Amino acid sequence: MGEATTRTSGTPAAGQWFPPEWPDRIRALARGEITPPDPRPSATVLLLRDSPHAAAPGPEVFLLRRRTSMAFAAGACAYPGGGVDPRDHTPLNWAGPGPAGWAKRLAVDEATAQSVVCAAVRETFEEAGVLLAGTTPDDVVSDITGDDWEADRRALVSRELAFSEFLARRSLVVRDDLLGGWARWITPEFEARRYDTWFFVAVLPEGQHSRNASTEADRAGWTAPADALAGYRAGELLMMPPTVATLRALLPHARADDALRAAGDRDLAPVLARARLDGERVVLSWPGHDEFERSVTADGEATPSPPASPPAAPGDRPASDAPGKDTP
Repeated sequence: MGEATTRTSGTPAAGQWFPPEWPDRIRALARGEITPPDPRPSATVLLLRDSPHAAAPGPEVFLLRRRTSMAFAAGACAYPGGGVDPRDHTPLNWAGPGPAGWAKRLAVDEATAQSVVCAAVRETFEEAGVLLAGTTPDDVVSDITGDDWEADRRALVSRELAFSEFLARRSLVVRDDLLGGWARWITPEFEARRYDTWFFVAVLPEGQHSRNASTEADRAGWTAPADALAGYRAGELLMMPPTVATLRALLPHARADDALRAAGDRDLAPVLARARLDGERVVLSWPGHDEFERSVTADGEATPSPPASPPAAPGDRPASDAPGKDTP
């Protein structure tokens, strides 16, 4: 993941992803010329493992780089995830909290909780080839590398097969107890494609292997959060503010399991970007995350508002130490 990424027009210093059309849309929204679309519920998973490298201990996270042809966040690094499918509402067999428990944790109704957690597990299988499910509530499938598993994964991606049908046919229960709620970010009102995204953490199950199974990514791999953040600061990796913020939150944890255990105490209050007009400039801000504030001129040039750059968090490594490690 250390390969340099081409920035889009309007991208500010460092690697903060910034759509060049935002200033015009913000002004149009202020004039009442456009109506914000409703955000689509979605889920994404910070898939973690402990580093296999003795010289660099600590958790690693699985990152995808979105293809530059994508309409949303082209070229940006992200986690496996995607929007809720209507069939994600179909009842499933759960090993963990289930819809009632997740509704309380996510502060939503049970139907929404069911669909969001189902989407998190389904998308992780579709995009990373990792399945959080087992034949019993205490078991996790291990070897899912066979052609029959791949055929099912492709059928899920094409929507020929519902996730509930896939699980039932293989007599599997969802290991939702292996997920931890990590954050919630909502795409701002001035973005044409909006998502209400719940971020989860999960540890790579023993015996399973990740891979770039996503049609939306041109590269994927495991990297230390500090290395990914160093690449972002150097402008080598494009990232959206939610990706940067959730990576930073991993830095205090010495092991992948530590992060999963800490998830229960995480604040899941939604973060929604704001914009205000300051003469010819547009000022973008993310409440609680001052390091992402940007002042954008009429010609699309964006500069950081104070502080000038995100503060280095403990354990944050220099960019020269951020080569990244491709799958597997």
